[in-house]
Amino acid sequence: MTHPTKPSYIGHRLRLRQKFERAGMDAFLEHEVLELLLTYAIPRKNTKPIAWALLKRFGSLAAVLDAEPAELAGVENVGKNTALFLKIIRFTYHQYAKDELQGICVVQTPQQLIDYCRAALAGRKEEFLEVIFLSCRSTVLGTQTIAKGDIDVIAVSPRKIIECALAAKASSMVLVHNHPSGDATPSDEDVAFTAKTKQAAQAMGLNLYDHLIVGKGQVFSMAAEGLLQDL
Repeated sequence: MTHPTKPSYIGHRLRLRQKFERAGMDAFLEHEVLELLLTYAIPRKNTKPIAWALLKRFGSLAAVLDAEPAELAGVENVGKNTALFLKIIRFTYHQYAKDELQGICVVQTPQQLIDYCRAALAGRKEEFLEVIFLSCRSTVLGTQTIAKGDIDVIAVSPRKIIECALAAKASSMVLVHNHPSGDATPSDEDVAFTAKTKQAAQAMGLNLYDHLIVGKGQVFSMAAEGLLQDL
């Protein structure tokens, strides 16, 4: 009596999970990370060709996670549930980075702030403006999305930012926004907006600690580049 042969992908799934248990994600190539994630959303298919199809369509793992559900579902064998699963992964990472930031001393751990900015805004197709509120001891009191708009366009007044900072009982704040184009270099409009916000903050006894601009794989700090001090 012959026994049915198990599909080859079952053994591959097991090997991927065992590899993660042994060595963690650092031992994985980009397509293997995506393969492993897809095994939890697609139970009865070989996820390797699906992972490669997604990477070919979007270019990178980060771009896959940043893609809209309708775009993801346009790839063969990626259904609505799988697309939703990948978006849940993305937003879970965002929330994790945001929670990790709470109570962290930003002045002593600037990388925590940069990691949060990348998690929150990198890959967004719309421009977002967020503010991180700091106490007098430079610990994080909270974050707030102030505005979002069409690509490269945000209409928001410095007054609104100051009102939100006062409501949060902040002593200082960090502006964070993204450039969907991918280039984190500040525009003339960014510099002018920062100058107005800094002046409005100083008038109310608040400090503008930094303005961070998130691009593709990079974060530009106006404070670190000496732009903030000259405004």
